Amino acid sequence: MPNSARTTVNAEARIQGSTALVGVLGDPVRHSLSPVMHNAALAAMGLDWAYLALPTPADKLATVVHALEAMGCRGLNVTIPHKQAVAALCSELSPLAQRLRAVNTLIPRDEGGWLGTNTDVEGFCAPLRTANWSGKHALVLGCGGSARAVVAGLVELGFGEIVLTGRRPEALEAFQADCQSWAPQLQTLIWNERLSAAVGQADLVVNTTPVGMASATDPSNAAACPLNQEEVAALQRGNWVYDLIYTPRPSNLLQRAQAQGCHTCDGLRMLVEQGAAALRLWSGRADVPVEQMQGAALRHLSQGHCAH
Repeated sequence: MPNSARTTVNAEARIQGSTALVGVLGDPVRHSLSPVMHNAALAAMGLDWAYLALPTPADKLATVVHALEAMGCRGLNVTIPHKQAVAALCSELSPLAQRLRAVNTLIPRDEGGWLGTNTDVEGFCAPLRTANWSGKHALVLGCGGSARAVVAGLVELGFGEIVLTGRRPEALEAFQADCQSWAPQLQTLIWNERLSAAVGQADLVVNTTPVGMASATDPSNAAACPLNQEEVAALQRGNWVYDLIYTPRPSNLLQRAQAQGCHTCDGLRMLVEQGAAALRLWSGRADVPVEQMQGAALRHLSQGHCAH
């Protein structure tokens, strides 16, 4: 039997009248890796659930969230551009979601409504937990939405100094004002010629910008690098570079960092780990097969699919 036919038969055998729904809300969301990796995990766990990508325009977000609650949806992930807006639709927010002002996971409450929380921090930290970062220095490139979860993760890991760099002073000021109560070690730096010195002092450099990410609409961006040649040369051998980008693998930044003798990590592990953390919350089970989730995502990417 051809592989495509076998896949169809397997899906039909698994989805039945009792099958419950989980999924991801976003716009766009059709290229998400989440269905691939979550459905692999659900099959391995023997859960009678199906995970779908659910395209949700901003003006329909409230309608979709309330309808899925009424339908008995077992849990939702939330991605761009809804992580802030969906918080107002939750009956309860976890302390972390309140602090980050961002929600990426919705959990149905027994008493009705959704509990909003955030598993991005756990996902970001997972590949870094093998090292001791107490008192170390980190440099974060970019001050967009994902940078907030990164900074929270760096605080949790014990970094003594965190430097956040961006091109817009007003954005940096607003970011620091929002985070100063829980990230007192956070400093900001305008992205300029002084960046090389900051790179050289950093035990860990994290790229949260989209520079270097290949996509279906702009594959040529994969040749870009957020650091220039002088800044890359400032990377210290043995230090870490973490790029949230995972298409392509490795990114231009990580290729250059490897040539400098740095340890490297990309964002695929973060994606998988935040998804696994959400699945633990929805299912109440600890036996989420993280390696199978990562394997399913890697196989999908190896077939030439770009993912958000």
